[in-house]
Amino acid sequence: MRIRLCGFADEASAFLDTQIRALQENNISLIELRNINGKNIKDVTLEEAENYAARLEETGIEVWAIGSPLGKIGIEDDFDHHLEEARHIFRLAKIFNTKRIRIFSFFLKDYNKYEELVIRRLKRLLEEAKKHGMLLFHENEKDIYGDRVERVLKLKTALPDLRLVFDPANYLQCREDINEAIEKLHNKTDYFHIKDVVKATGEIVPAGYGDGKIEEIVNRLEKETVLTLEPHLAIFSGYEKIDSTNLRTKFRFSTNEEAFDFAVISIKQILMKCGYQEKEGYWVK
Repeated sequence: MRIRLCGFADEASAFLDTQIRALQENNISLIELRNINGKNIKDVTLEEAENYAARLEETGIEVWAIGSPLGKIGIEDDFDHHLEEARHIFRLAKIFNTKRIRIFSFFLKDYNKYEELVIRRLKRLLEEAKKHGMLLFHENEKDIYGDRVERVLKLKTALPDLRLVFDPANYLQCREDINEAIEKLHNKTDYFHIKDVVKATGEIVPAGYGDGKIEEIVNRLEKETVLTLEPHLAIFSGYEKIDSTNLRTKFRFSTNEEAFDFAVISIKQILMKCGYQEKEGYWVK
């Protein structure tokens, strides 16, 4: 069994060079791109992407996925414009040499009313992604259609080509039973976002300090996979653009880099507890 660690390194710094340093200092060679030099990935130009891709390649950092905001709009918002943004993101992904695009399933209040529209729009995104040779990975997120286990399963049944990202903290924040989430979705998950939360207070904490059952998630792994650190242990540049809720944290850090480093230490401690050892960029059991 092998696991690779990845990171949303924009949580360490807004600037790409510092993101690279944060990954290198923690012996992580994968990045999930979300914000670069003050821009959300969807706003990065093709020319900028070429420069950033060259910088990542020369420093040995591989882009695992694009942490896009696709699907993070209101269900009644302009979808044609959103499709244009999707096409741009797919072009960026080719430059960054990845096929993986993290997406969401639209903000809405009336789940029953809009269920068919959500599925139609995701199907359209999947069709467009296929034209560009891309794969879409749905992340469970607060206040979107696929925020709860039942609805994530509906999406997977209706759209078999849709891949899944599992974020345990997000399920807890939606008051889902984490045991049920793990039981029903673990073996359907393609990779994991590592974020933990204290269920009783809603405070974000490092992996293993909350109720997200990160250790159980690791112990249940039966195939090689990637764990992407999305720790949310400190406010970072661009946070307000990806999450409209106040970030409630239990731990305090002097810098974003320190918070990111502690997040890495925490997941590595869990991996070691589960019998994994670090070897040539992988965690091996």
